[in-house]
Amino acid sequence: MSEVVHESNYDSLLDAFSPLKNRLNWLLLAVPVTLFFNIQGNVEMTFLFSMISIMPLAFLMGHATEEIALRAGENLGGLLNATFGNAVEIIIASIAIYTAFSDPDQAETMIVLVQASLIGSILGNLLLVLGLALLWGGIKFKIQSFNQSALSMNGSLLLLAILALIIPAAAHHTGSNVTDENILELSRYASLALLVMYGLSLFFQFKTHSDLFHSTEGESSHHEEPKMSIKNAWALLILATILVGYMAELLVHSVDKAASEWGMPTLFIGVILLPFFGNAAEHFTAVIVAGKDKMDLSLAIAIGSSVQIAVFVAPLMVLFAWIMGVGLSLEFGLLETAATFMGVLVANFILNDGKTNWLEGAMLLACYVILALSFLLIPFEVGA
Repeated sequence: MSEVVHESNYDSLLDAFSPLKNRLNWLLLAVPVTLFFNIQGNVEMTFLFSMISIMPLAFLMGHATEEIALRAGENLGGLLNATFGNAVEIIIASIAIYTAFSDPDQAETMIVLVQASLIGSILGNLLLVLGLALLWGGIKFKIQSFNQSALSMNGSLLLLAILALIIPAAAHHTGSNVTDENILELSRYASLALLVMYGLSLFFQFKTHSDLFHSTEGESSHHEEPKMSIKNAWALLILATILVGYMAELLVHSVDKAASEWGMPTLFIGVILLPFFGNAAEHFTAVIVAGKDKMDLSLAIAIGSSVQIAVFVAPLMVLFAWIMGVGLSLEFGLLETAATFMGVLVANFILNDGKTNWLEGAMLLACYVILALSFLLIPFEVGA
């Protein structure tokens, strides 16, 4: 295959940041605005614009990962997308855990933020992104079908992750002799089991049963040419990751004061706002391809991302917190656990027949709106 880009040509790297090539890049102006308000000591505006700036930066990270994946082959490319697809959540959660370690006074707020953002990412991808994809695709096509075999594995993995969330919450609220240390120990060993299961699922998907995951639409037969050199793609990924990390640090340290100033629950910010701004740009691709009747790809993005958060990122953060001496458990609270369980249940039922339509998308969106209102209006705290 002839090379379509030149290693010495940096035009593609500059184009990646150009608002003339992608209008979302206008939001990159939020980065210097965030720095300005941070210098001025305006915590509320620092939080707002750091959250906005993460959206285009997350999109750039996704774009760079896709360019690298195009050169890495199907199996390794899929693993790269799985690893970097939820990098924003990993960065935000890691910084919050480190903040809880370095400043015990903020530990409770940081744990709330980590748990809420993880739950929010699962619900956002499973209900909001998938709901919009089914609705948009259903408007253009009366009935859409997809590879049921591939979806069944992801649905089962999600239910397995929900089991790991339900048991600690149920144990804590039904056993009078259950201590926080018992819940932490259970969460840490359950996290190890989930990570092993995630590794086995990758081996199953990319090695032993890769034939089950072939697209029914023939979309995988279309080979997309890379638009950037490998050097430029890595440069873009590294730069975008550094900027996301810095914006996330400013966001994490300003979230508590911003929440109190705006009279907004920290839980709502973590569950609804952070995942929306962190995932919207990158995962909007799921909606676009659904409108092209490529439902296998659309579901792989929306459902696959929820699986990665539930079975990989959440347990990884529990183990990282364990290493740091921070008491992060899988007990995310009754409201959060119930919301996630019902979200997974509704999505599994809707997708059970291997076909979708616009009404099913509307149902998922209605579920998301109801849950969002519950996190906004009901004064629950994580672990309550």
